[in-house]
Amino acid sequence: MLHCPLPHTEVDQPQPLADRSPYEPHPDRLPLDRPDREAILRAHQSALDLGQPGYLDPTSGLFVMTAAFLKERGRCCATGCRHCPWAR
Repeated sequence: MLHCPLPHTEVDQPQPLADRSPYEPHPDRLPLDRPDREAILRAHQSALDLGQPGYLDPTSGLFVMTAAFLKERGRCCATGCRHCPWAR
């Protein structure tokens, strides 16, 4: 997903992490009613457990970065990452 529906602060400014578990994507990034949501969350958790930077989306086959990998980058890149730990 490249479109970012959420507002972001300037990417070079320090940003606080979102007030939610890094294992739970913002609902605008992964809607609660999305049919493949559980498969996506399982793939994300598996990648986290294995220490991988991401996983292949079970539906599209696109590479998706994990919340842990994105957090290690240190700031939001403002491209609408599914597991962005800064998305509010």
